[in-house]
Amino acid sequence: MSAEQIAKKLWELCNVLRDDGVTYHQYLNELTYILFLRLSEVKKFDQDIPEQYRWSKLKGIKDNKELFDTYRDLLANLGTMSSNAAITEIYTNASTTLRKPVNLRTLITNIDQIDWYEDEEQDKIASIYEELLEKNAGEKKSGAGQYFTPRPLINVMVELLAPKIGERWNDPAAGTFGFMIAADEYLKRKYDDYYSLSQAERNFQVHEAFSGCELVQDAHRLALMNAKLHGLESPIAMGDTLTELGKSFKNYDGVLANPPFGTKQGGERPTRDDFTIQTSNKQLNFLMHIYRSLRRDTGTARAAVVLPDNVLFEDNDGQKIRRDLMEKCDLHTVLRLPTGIFYAAGVKTNVLFFTRGKKENGNTQRVWFYDMRTNAPSYGKRTPFTREAFADFVKAYTGGLGLEEVKESYDGTVDDAKRQAIQDPRWQVFTREQIAAKNDSLDIGLIEDENISKNADLGQPLDIAKQAAAELDAIKKELDQIIALLG
Repeated sequence: MSAEQIAKKLWELCNVLRDDGVTYHQYLNELTYILFLRLSEVKKFDQDIPEQYRWSKLKGIKDNKELFDTYRDLLANLGTMSSNAAITEIYTNASTTLRKPVNLRTLITNIDQIDWYEDEEQDKIASIYEELLEKNAGEKKSGAGQYFTPRPLINVMVELLAPKIGERWNDPAAGTFGFMIAADEYLKRKYDDYYSLSQAERNFQVHEAFSGCELVQDAHRLALMNAKLHGLESPIAMGDTLTELGKSFKNYDGVLANPPFGTKQGGERPTRDDFTIQTSNKQLNFLMHIYRSLRRDTGTARAAVVLPDNVLFEDNDGQKIRRDLMEKCDLHTVLRLPTGIFYAAGVKTNVLFFTRGKKENGNTQRVWFYDMRTNAPSYGKRTPFTREAFADFVKAYTGGLGLEEVKESYDGTVDDAKRQAIQDPRWQVFTREQIAAKNDSLDIGLIEDENISKNADLGQPLDIAKQAAAELDAIKKELDQIIALLG
């Protein structure tokens, strides 16, 4: 069975548990507890788990009530009994939402029957878990979409920033750690699963290269599990980046993030004394944290951040933070994303790409904008959101490279001369002076619908509704002519 098929089978088990009052999100937490125990046997680290709680012991208990009691005891105690940090964090404050012992038996039996290795195929468990996370994010009632950025977008952001061995990367709003795992996988593909590295380099990549912070305990638990399944022992703090804790997150070579939207609860401002511009807007605070967390001694520290439209145009504090960003960093690219690709269909988002300058002033000279929103398809089940949707943007961003070339050879540098040569009506550039004249608003770069239609010969998508209307109008005129002839 493929990873996708196994994930589908595991997900369908939730339907068996619905009469137990278990929601999809609760079910994923439950699966995390049980899958981790199974994983410990598959991956040979079950010595870190007390013998009475190991997988071989659990599945061997014949009586359903005894199994259920042992499982509840495990959840209550494992977080304090193991010397393994990841196990301690995953099982901290753990509890079961199951009520019927027979349902626990169903889960354990089905998970035990899965063949995690098939012939010479690589271990599928990490892919299976990612499929489950994506399914959970797709369940609107779970509200988990806020922790999950579409994988095609994650992969493109990673590939365009091009992480390097020995660099330190961070996600201050980690969710399920998808950005950092994608960055790790990007480097593993380039360096033969790190086999070509020295032992010291491998240790750095596994333990230090990637880090994050997540506020919500359930999401933090999923992040730890996700990292563990992908062979990472990354430090993932549980807490709020916008508090004093966040002051320690600094001097990174790269940041990738999709911070939570909205304002801080009650509208209070962040409890950090190092923010020189005070605002209750959560995304603006995260943006300010991110560009200040990049190291400035190299001139190559870079970030890509998903942010809603209001960050681009908000007055007062928003204007000050955008100005500060453009002074301290080279904000070279803004990608206007299509609507409907996140869990809240109406949310309009963008990706800001910037590099931290060595100096404190005058780093942004011009900003390139790419419009993926105007006349974009309505993404959903009928039109899946795939990496191919980014093909033209990637070509413009890199000055001519395609998706596959970017995977293999792109080094993360931005060449204005090559960008200037790209002929694409969605691709526009504004100087720093032009932006200043608009009160430092970045709510620009979107184009009029008819501009795309006029450039249809360039391979740009037509507005389907307008095209259909034009065809109907032509048919009507033909019918009118026929009626006139007959009349």
